[in-house]
Amino acid sequence: MDAVRDAAAEQFTSAGGMPRYELAEWHVEYGVVAGITARDGELDFNLGPGPPDSTAMARWQSLPGGVGSGFSGVVVGRQTHGTGLGTHKRCSGRVLIRESLDGHLTSEPGLLLAVTVADCVPIYLLEPRSTTMALLHAGWRGIAAGILEAGVQHLCELAKVPPSDLVMHCGVGICGSCYEVGPEVFEAVRGQRPKGLAQLDLREDLAARARGVGLRCITLSPWCSCHDGERFFSHRRSGGTDGRMVAYLGRPAA
Repeated sequence: MDAVRDAAAEQFTSAGGMPRYELAEWHVEYGVVAGITARDGELDFNLGPGPPDSTAMARWQSLPGGVGSGFSGVVVGRQTHGTGLGTHKRCSGRVLIRESLDGHLTSEPGLLLAVTVADCVPIYLLEPRSTTMALLHAGWRGIAAGILEAGVQHLCELAKVPPSDLVMHCGVGICGSCYEVGPEVFEAVRGQRPKGLAQLDLREDLAARARGVGLRCITLSPWCSCHDGERFFSHRRSGGTDGRMVAYLGRPAA
């Protein structure tokens, strides 16, 4: 396929006691789990800095079991809206990487990659014929700095394939209608400076950038973290007071 298409919406499930939206298409076609935790109404399943430490830790520990059997641990980095990437091997339990990482790569089954989001776009990248994958955290700063291009390059080097062999999904994030930005932000991402405020669709920009580096199979989530607020947390909608979802990607071990 040589064009962007809308994916079937990530489907809601609460199996394992963890409310989440999963990309069922990737599970069926590629044998991986890819999804994002959900707000789930009054439950507010927050995995950010809001809950007490014991609550947040319990929720983080529930991630591998919550997404299904076959995972020994989950890895997450200290996100700084940059282009730092880490390649990881098998681990047990939750592993917090202290260095600045906004993207994770692995070829190891049984390891769950994770990023926290609340309007930024989780980018799921996969080489379907192997166990090699990447999960990136992309806000406007990361996009402008080249997080997608860096992630694609490193994944292709790890899998020893050209970009055209990869598949990509841009997950739940803020939509263009909800994301009005100043001219300096728009210019940083698009390279063109509007006269005033402008609407910026991060997923559309990521799709264009992905096509530019040679990807052919690209899908976009239809969910908006901002106007679908009963389902997801949103930094923009809440004025910076909301919680965080966790986007995740992994291949269960046999």
